[in-house]
Amino acid sequence: MISWILIVFLLIVLLIVAAILFNFIGLWIKAMITGAAVSLLNLVAMRLRGIPPSLIVNTRITAVRSGLSISTAQLESHYLAGGNVEHVVRALVAADRAGIPLTFNRACAIDLATIGTGKSVFEAVRTSVNPKVIDCPFQVGGPTYIAGVAKDGITVKAKARVTVRTNLERFVGGATEETIIARVGEGIVTTIGMATTYKEVLEHPDRISKIVLQKGLDSGTAFEILSIDIAEVIIGDNVGAKLQAEQAEADKRVAQAKAEVRRAAAVALEQEMKAKVEEMRAKVVEAESQIPIAISEALRKGYLGVMDYYRLRNIQADTQMRASISGETSSTTPT
Repeated sequence: MISWILIVFLLIVLLIVAAILFNFIGLWIKAMITGAAVSLLNLVAMRLRGIPPSLIVNTRITAVRSGLSISTAQLESHYLAGGNVEHVVRALVAADRAGIPLTFNRACAIDLATIGTGKSVFEAVRTSVNPKVIDCPFQVGGPTYIAGVAKDGITVKAKARVTVRTNLERFVGGATEETIIARVGEGIVTTIGMATTYKEVLEHPDRISKIVLQKGLDSGTAFEILSIDIAEVIIGDNVGAKLQAEQAEADKRVAQAKAEVRRAAAVALEQEMKAKVEEMRAKVVEAESQIPIAISEALRKGYLGVMDYYRLRNIQADTQMRASISGETSSTTPT
């Protein structure tokens, strides 16, 4: 009975060993042939740690055949950190072929920094070898020209092409392409604003490139600006004249408002004077109404005789007749 148990146990062990050999013997032989030897125990340990052995072995073979000394432990550590070991090895190979100094740790740091950005360390190295051209401004979903206003009030619109190269030393923590474009756009607007007339910009567009390059716009960024080329310059609206016209229109409205205030004040004063005239007339009528009372009182007390009264009436009648002939109105004294 014990013998049968031992035989079964040995068969199980042999099956496990056969399965391991069947899964890893190909990788092990491939690594041995290419000079990037990896032990079977290490391959099994990779599988237990959740690391795909084929990925690590293939990338190490690529590195070794390219003359790079990278251990499986380094590749495993970067994979467990969430990096892309294939991009790292390809970037190191490309940098080595191009004579660009790039260490494994720096490549891993760049690879981890590009996670979620849609870029890769290999693309960064490729851009460092082959500079890329960026349109300024971006034409997708934004303005197609950078507009500036010269001192004579004429708008000048420019389009530039910026040639950049990746600076691997500043790639981690450095500003991106958007910062480069924003700085270049600001420099173009400033340079156009410094021009006395728009003709200066049209005659010497290369001045924009020279002045902008002297500002050191690539400081603190992940790129190095190689050149700024002005691709197109066109003339826009006369902003100065437009602003002057708007200012004149605003001044006219202010003057009209002030004139309207003065007119309203004059109308109010006129109405006030008319009211005072009516008030004076009312006082005159009131005073005239007292005349008959005074005459009767004078007759009663003997201060005025009958003949004097008739002479007064004759004078009043004569005055009314003359006023009617001349067309003037005259107030009559009631008796």
